[in-house]
Order: sequence, then structure tokens, then C-alpha cells
Amino acid sequence: MNNQIYINGKWLDSNSDLTIPVLNPTTGGVIANIPAGNVVDANMAVDAAYQVFPAWSRKTSNERADLIDRVAELLLAKSDFFAEMITSEVGMPLKLSKMIQVGNAIASWKHYAQIAREFKYEESVGNSLLVHDPIGVVACITPWNFPLIQITHKIAPALAAGCTVVLKPSELAPLNAIALAQIIHEAGFPPGVFNLLMGNGEDVGEALVSNPKVDMVSFTGSTRAGKRVGAIASQSIKRVALELGGKSSSVVLDDADLTRAIKGTLNSCFLNSGQTCLAHTRLLIPENKYDEAKTIVLAVVEKMKIGDPFAEGTRLGPVISSVQKDRIKNYITTAKKEGAEVIVGEAEIPNELLSGNFVQPTVLGKVKPNDTVAQEEIFGPVLSIITYKDEEEALKIANNTIYGLGGAVWSNDYDRAMQFARQMRTGQVDINGAPFNTLAPFGGYKQSGNGREYGLYGFKEFFEIKSIQQEIQK
Repeated sequence: MNNQIYINGKWLDSNSDLTIPVLNPTTGGVIANIPAGNVVDANMAVDAAYQVFPAWSRKTSNERADLIDRVAELLLAKSDFFAEMITSEVGMPLKLSKMIQVGNAIASWKHYAQIAREFKYEESVGNSLLVHDPIGVVACITPWNFPLIQITHKIAPALAAGCTVVLKPSELAPLNAIALAQIIHEAGFPPGVFNLLMGNGEDVGEALVSNPKVDMVSFTGSTRAGKRVGAIASQSIKRVALELGGKSSSVVLDDADLTRAIKGTLNSCFLNSGQTCLAHTRLLIPENKYDEAKTIVLAVVEKMKIGDPFAEGTRLGPVISSVQKDRIKNYITTAKKEGAEVIVGEAEIPNELLSGNFVQPTVLGKVKPNDTVAQEEIFGPVLSIITYKDEEEALKIANNTIYGLGGAVWSNDYDRAMQFARQMRTGQVDINGAPFNTLAPFGGYKQSGNGREYGLYGFKEFFEIKSIQQEIQK
């Protein structure tokens, strides 16, 4: 694996002598060492993107779309390689990595090529011609939990729109980004259109955000880090798109199929070992169904195998790091101190998994709406069950967080579920387990961020709109 940075169409040594080890979360072993880039690297990458932006933005949409389609073709040819790499870096079970981590990315590269070809870049409004201009140089800062997907939903629409890009992936899972840069190079993008550098957020990330030649920052990560990005970017009044944390509620109304609702909620909560910003981590049920819910939870979780993500039948792999593992365990300890009941999750980790960052899937009962675990994003396989007296209280609890990213409603009455969903202050709501739609806009209310990704709405994020007033003919 290449351990260099990619700037202006060339693989180069970093200007920093420091490196960062990339660890396998399953074994704790070192997979690779990547350069811990610095401000000089960041400025070089931005300068390269800045210099080539005028020429790239003047390419036709079909020319850009052809290159993006080529990336999709090359990704498809190497899909098994990418899935295995992401499983090694992140710990998601291999079957899910193939289907979700890589499959979603391939489909999205194709989709953005199609959008680029079909989009109306100009339209008339009265005597004005509205022109969509690519915004310029975009700094993309991406997380480790769904690395290839998050990278794709930033750089693919940005490139398709005519922007140039500097990508800084998470230092915890950067290898898929390096492999993708090799594909982008092979696809034939002009030098400087796409640039890649590695490093931590405090050094490389902040250097990109503060650089005056960067016109837009697209960031996915924690709400804490997003606040820092927004504060730095505000000094140069650049566009900022933030996809941040979540504390999503899955609300089971009193007429719902309780078993189906609990199964669906657990599947959402425990996907990728709970390391999903959209995870439904709060299960809201009528208080008279608590005992029944406990019985269902035990039966469902018992079938969820924790283990080696490369092993057949594994549902939950490790969490990303020992730091994250300790953080999750601290939240569980806090919950117990605040009066929560551990319904499942206190079993010992099998001996063969002790070298990895494994956390048993955990369900906490008797959680109060304002408890720590009900308000803060844990980012691990932990579900909190909160009971409510009536529908009005359920809605109040669902909306009573600083977040607003995802949510769910379960009911045998579709109109009732839809009415409830309309009142939830959140960017996405699933009714009765409806599947995620990659064509619909993805993003949050409140401190879950601003801006949207996915589909046409994600594409539009990367444009400025110019109004050209035309003389009215008499």
C-alpha cells in the first residue's frame, strides 16, 4: 500500500517526517503506517486544486461524467479488494462491507455521473438568466465508520459539478482512500483536480479549513469537531456543509407490531457495531409494553453473533479503537449509576477476541429521557429503552435532544405514523422499517448539521448561483 500523499497527479513524500499507525480493530495489529501530514502538505494540495479549477470547471458536464463513470467501473472491478480492506480497517463484517460500504459507493459514482449529464445548469426567471457555477476548491474531511461511502458522497458530486477537491480521510481508516486515489489517477482525471493527504484534524484538517483558497468545506464527524470547523471557516466566510452526530428515536406506537419494531430497531442500532450516525439508539415504547419488550429483546440479541468480521455468520465486529471501546463502556457504567437496567450485554467477551476492540451488544432498560445515555451520542452497540405514557409524551421525548438526524415510527395505521413522522424534528424518518433511500437528501436538523448529501440535493451543494439580468426587449 502506497504511504505517500497524492498532489497534482503525483505520489509524493510528505513534508512531515511523522507517521501514524493504522491498526486492525479485530487484532490490534498494525496494518500500515501513513504520513502525518502538515500545513505545508495542505497548502500544496490546495494550491494544486486552485490552479487547475478554471480549466476543470470549463470541461463539459459529459466530459466530467465520463471520468466519474470510469471510477465506478474500476471500483466494481476491485470491489472484493475494497470490501476486504474496509473490513480490516473498520471491522464491519465482510458480507456487509461488500453490500453496504462498497456497493453503495459504486452505485453512487454512477448516479452522480448521470446527474451531471441531466442537470439543468442554466434557467430563465423573468429577465434573468440563472447560472449554476461550481463553487471552487472543496476541502472534504471524512470519518472512519463508512469511509468509502462518505468520501464518495463528497468528492463524486463535487467533481461532477466542476469543483476541484482536496480530501483528508480519517487517520483511523485511510487505506481505502489511498486505493481510491489510485483508481482516480488510473481513470485519467487531470492533475490537481483531485488531491489526497493524510493526517490528524488539528494539523491538516484545520490547515485546510482556514486556507483562504478553499471555497467550501464538506465535513462529516462529531458535533464537537463540526463546531470547530464552522468556527474556523467563518473567518473567511466560506461555505460549510456539516454532517454531524445523532441520537435518533425509534418510536413504537401502541398499535404497532412490537416484535417487528424491536427487530428493526436493533438492526439499525447495531449496524457497524453501533458506529452509525443515523443509528436508532433510543427505543420509545408504551410503558405497559416494557416487560414484553424485554422478552423480545433477549430473543433477538441472542442470535446476534459477535466475532471476527471475516468469519461467516458474524453480525457485529469490533469497534474502531480501544479508546472507543473504553468510551462505550464508560457510558454503560454511567447509565447503571443513573438507574438504568442492563437487559442484555454484560456477558464476558470470548477469550479469542480479547486482543480486539469488542463490545457486547447492549440494551439498557428503564432509561429516563434526560439520562446521559438518552442525550449523548455513544457511537457503539448500545440501545436505550425509554417508556412513555401517551403519544404526546412520545413526541416530546423524541424531539428533546440537541440532535435531529434520523428517526423511525412504527404503527399499523399508516396515516397515524405519517402524522407522527411529520412532527419529528429530524432530517430522515423511516416508517415501519422502510429502507434507506440513496436518492433522497441526507442531513440533519439542529446540531446534527447543515446542508444535504446524496442524490440531486447533494449535487446542488457544490454550486453558487449567478443571476445575469438581461435587457428587456421592447
